[in-house]
Amino acid sequence: MSKHPPITAERFDQTFMATEKLWGLEAIAAACGVSVQTVRRWHRQGLAPITKPDGKRFFAFRSEIINWLKGN
Repeated sequence: MSKHPPITAERFDQTFMATEKLWGLEAIAAACGVSVQTVRRWHRQGLAPITKPDGKRFFAFRSEIINWLKGN
């Protein structure tokens, strides 16, 4: 029996792609230097490349967010 928790999509991303994939409002807000409420508003208004692929958690690619911020 393994001592490690099972691999989930989020754990895989954190391990292998931590610099590119952002899961959750807090991670996206920290990457953008804004509040969680601002990220939520951007998503609600369809302004930023932020999605909720599983219907529960917010998700964004860091490179897409950076490019979007540079354009705005």
